[in-house]
Amino acid sequence: MTVVRPLLCLAVLVGPLTACGGGTEAGAPAWEEPASYAYTLTSGEGERALIGTFRITVRDGEVTEAVGLDAGARRVVRQLPGQVPTLGALLAELEQARDDDADIAEARYAADGHPTRIELDWDANALDDEARYEIRDYAPGKAAEGS
Repeated sequence: MTVVRPLLCLAVLVGPLTACGGGTEAGAPAWEEPASYAYTLTSGEGERALIGTFRITVRDGEVTEAVGLDAGARRVVRQLPGQVPTLGALLAELEQARDDDADIAEARYAADGHPTRIELDWDANALDDEARYEIRDYAPGKAAEGS
């Protein structure tokens, strides 16, 4: 009975973490970018052009709508609309950072495999070359609903 109790406690503690989609690289399920989806992106860190919170709609691999949810994001949407990324573009940036041997190139994934957080830092000794992307409110098929 004493052995079962610690295992039960471990299952209670670990189970919710994996069910909540806290997966990292090793446990990341395969994910294929759908033809249409929407998501909210909060981008920050460093002096990158893409700073702020955005609601993004994607169709056929292209951003079809980007709404800035704060002042920084509205500026980006107005001045640099081509800088607003799809999830595929964020994952490509992650892979490029890995190929370039960046000091940090990490991601977390939801249970379905889409990224929920991407952290990049090309050189830990350099200032303002890092990026952090928080992805939430992912809704596959969302862009098709507006047609």
